[in-house]
Amino acid sequence: MSTSGALRWATAYACSVGGDSVYFVTLSWTASRASGPAAAGVVLAVGAVPRALLMLGGGVVADRFGPWRVLIGSDLVRCVLVVGAAFAVVSRVHLGVLAALAAGFGTVDALFMPAVGALPPLLVAADQLARVQGMRVLAVRAANLAGPVVAGVMLGVGGATAAFLAAGALFGASLLGLMTLRIPRAVAALEADRSAWEQLGEGLRYVRQHVELRRLVIVVGLSELCFSGPIAVAVVLLVAERGWGSVTAGWILGAFSVGGAVVAGVMATLAGRVSRARLALPRTPALPRTPALPRTPALPRTPALPRTPALAGSLALTASLLLIWGALGRLGAVAVALVLGATTGVTAVLANARLQSAAAPRLLGRVTSVTTLCTLGLSPLLFPLVGVVAEAWGTGAFFALCAVVCGAAAIVSSRSTPSGRPTAAVADAPPTPARPRTPPRSPRR
Repeated sequence: MSTSGALRWATAYACSVGGDSVYFVTLSWTASRASGPAAAGVVLAVGAVPRALLMLGGGVVADRFGPWRVLIGSDLVRCVLVVGAAFAVVSRVHLGVLAALAAGFGTVDALFMPAVGALPPLLVAADQLARVQGMRVLAVRAANLAGPVVAGVMLGVGGATAAFLAAGALFGASLLGLMTLRIPRAVAALEADRSAWEQLGEGLRYVRQHVELRRLVIVVGLSELCFSGPIAVAVVLLVAERGWGSVTAGWILGAFSVGGAVVAGVMATLAGRVSRARLALPRTPALPRTPALPRTPALPRTPALPRTPALAGSLALTASLLLIWGALGRLGAVAVALVLGATTGVTAVLANARLQSAAAPRLLGRVTSVTTLCTLGLSPLLFPLVGVVAEAWGTGAFFALCAVVCGAAAIVSSRSTPSGRPTAAVADAPPTPARPRTPPRSPRR
């Protein structure tokens, strides 16, 4: 994919994530103002349940119809939902309307997230995936940094109606950007005669039977579990515990986003330069070879993947920083948040690039749905745990618990694939044709 196409995809994705951020802030604020904080929690839970339950099915849909079509449909439906909610809350906010909006949005999210992970390998070659993942992490961190600011401004200017309309405008911009993309790589469609359950079972067996993919799914799930929302809650509790004020919480969370965005941008730039340098190297003309006897076709090699030590090192450094985060002062907490954003950005780029390089293109939607379920599906279960641990032992104990999780991910990522076990590329390759047997010679007399 060209540079302009990559930037167009990253921009569309940033608009979509920004719309998500504005929507969630607006939904929480509106439900809390209408019926109290407990109602806001109920509304958010109504949206989280269908997203978790339907996530694996969303991977089947992405593989069946193609991730590009699913992304366009998801942005269109989300735009219609939030614009409809904007007009529904003009005069009065009804909790039932917000709950219906949350349920519909969560259902569409279950389709959107697997499709996002399945699209990059269709846009670029395997050696460009690290660059695209860097752009993806940059888009996510920048949108998460700007989204709450946009939501706060719009809520102050025009209330919930203006904020929902702003989210709808961002989804519309993402939709227009995706519609201008051209997909250079095609993937064979799923068999129409097979049921969705059979296709889902195929995807789950695929992940379970391949050592490399199974390890990468575990690493991605563990590395992103705490950072999919629980850490933000822990930071708010840490600030309240120390009496620092809400401004400090904003500085800490902002430093985390800035650190990740900077590192992701650097990795995307370096990956692009390395790939262009490889393409620009002149090739020495090969000498004519003596015709050789025909050989048995070899199995395709697994694409070159980023080295394991870099991934394990970033996870180990993340675990070390989490251990000291809760014991530092105000400036130290902001500085550690900046470095944590950088280390988690490196982990996200390397782990997701490896995952997409190892998985078969026709199964990417289902593979991505498994990793997304392990992160966004399980992370809401940690929100009550944050409060319980912080109240009993302090926020430092929860940071230590997250350090243990990241340390486990580092250990898993550092293990090499056992010899003799199939990798993803080998398992998807056609079987090697057997050589014809030479008839036995008759014994000499």
